[in-house]
Amino acid sequence: MRNWLLPENLEDILPPQAQRVDGMRAKLLELFRVHGYELVIPPLLEYMESLLTGTGHDLDLRTFKLVDQLSGRMMGVRADITPQVARIDAHLLNRKGVTRLCYAGSVLLTRPRGLDSTREPLQVGAEIYGHSGIESDLEIQQLLAESLAAAGVSEARLDIGHVAVFRSICRRGGVGADLESDLYEVLQGKDMPALRSATKALSKTTRGALLALPELYGDGAVIERARRTLPKYPEIDRALRDLKALSRAGRIPVSVDLADLRGYHYHSGVVFAAYAPGIASAVALGGRYDEVGKAFGRARPATGFSMDLRDLERVAPSQNGPAAIRAPHSSDPGLATAIRKLRDAGEIVVVRLPGHASEPLAPECDRELAKRGGKWAVRKL
Repeated sequence: MRNWLLPENLEDILPPQAQRVDGMRAKLLELFRVHGYELVIPPLLEYMESLLTGTGHDLDLRTFKLVDQLSGRMMGVRADITPQVARIDAHLLNRKGVTRLCYAGSVLLTRPRGLDSTREPLQVGAEIYGHSGIESDLEIQQLLAESLAAAGVSEARLDIGHVAVFRSICRRGGVGADLESDLYEVLQGKDMPALRSATKALSKTTRGALLALPELYGDGAVIERARRTLPKYPEIDRALRDLKALSRAGRIPVSVDLADLRGYHYHSGVVFAAYAPGIASAVALGGRYDEVGKAFGRARPATGFSMDLRDLERVAPSQNGPAAIRAPHSSDPGLATAIRKLRDAGEIVVVRLPGHASEPLAPECDRELAKRGGKWAVRKL
């Protein structure tokens, strides 16, 4: 037996790859800092009750478990840092207004996410707590686009979905918990024969809506097709409005997928995944997860994203180095100052730039705070 061999899907990072990975980590954390995000460093181990609170089944099977020799309680090695950051926001910081947090560290998975993936991703991410509007979803999407550019990832695209669409169809259609779980698995694989079989006993309206979901994928035109195809439920209407606003405001190409339910058991709204040439799996995952904060005993809306630094390094191996970090959304120092002051005061800020004009995202955004010759504008909640 070769004692120096590592377990399957675990590997060392050697120079110069380690230098590139660490450079990306430093660049991304600096990018988050200039956008008003504060760094936190959660522990590698926690009690299982804390690690899985609010995420349940999604992380349970991915988490390595061990017994704490001091307390005798079951502990887990974190499989995702996001729930830990939600705990910090809910109980340690305990702030009332908007809080922006970021992090970087290793996580450990019992099984890799893909055939060529590691079981020890180097996770880096950013989260916004305390704001439930579309404005914070847009800010996170903008920050993700800038993060990919800073890491040297080119030609990225973003897939977005909304778990409220599937959830409202199931709940209004009287779908039981067991069948809902089965339908979730079938939709993730887009297995149409299995979906047709699983929905035979449902009402015509519910079955038709579920069968339509795998076909509702593509550019922004999918949203109008969904309005014509899906039931006229208020929850679906709100979800489609949010998706329309996000698909128009993106800085990288955006596609819509209403059958994308990744993280369904703990996400509560918009979900998204970023893809780049050269790697089959997503290079970034994120979305809204308001229920996680509630599970910690303090209801706090939340949205954010995370990335694996190993994946980012694989996508951009030939880059001379990550791109330089710019001031938030612009090289204009006046705009940067305005944004920082508002964010330091706990505001959600939406920025309009030349070539990225779009309709107002919400009535609350109508008040313009700053403008210079039509070149840029800052709007706040």
